[in-house]
Amino acid sequence: MGEEADQATSPDNQAEQAPAQTAEGTAAPATGAEQAGADSSADGASAAEAAPKKTRARKQSSAKKTRTVELTLTVTGTAEGEWQAELMHQGKRVLQGLPIPAAAVSKAAAELHSDISEAIDGVITAAREQHEAKLAELEAEVERVRKALSELEG
Repeated sequence: MGEEADQATSPDNQAEQAPAQTAEGTAAPATGAEQAGADSSADGASAAEAAPKKTRARKQSSAKKTRTVELTLTVTGTAEGEWQAELMHQGKRVLQGLPIPAAAVSKAAAELHSDISEAIDGVITAAREQHEAKLAELEAEVERVRKALSELEG
């Protein structure tokens, strides 16, 4: 029986017998290795609880990804009120020198933004005033030519 007592207290047998309960029904005290294992399993449990929070997938956006198309429309005007359009698509010129009526330019500018409309209308108004001045000058010259013609017939 002395050998059995020696075997029961040997380190190899303590690990095997550790889960056994004592006669009083309480768990036997755990060895250092078992306590470390229990601590790591407790840490593992808290890590397992924290892990789902960290690994939660971010919700994907329901917004549809749009493909952008680059078009550049350039509208140029002269002081005389002549307007032209040029259209570029991906660096290639699609249209060039397309004549555009001033009224269409003014209407398109009004559709875009009031600040753009005001700036373009200012250019168009200046061109209109310039044309009216030229028209008045030409009408005066026509009147002089008519007077000169009537004096020659006279």
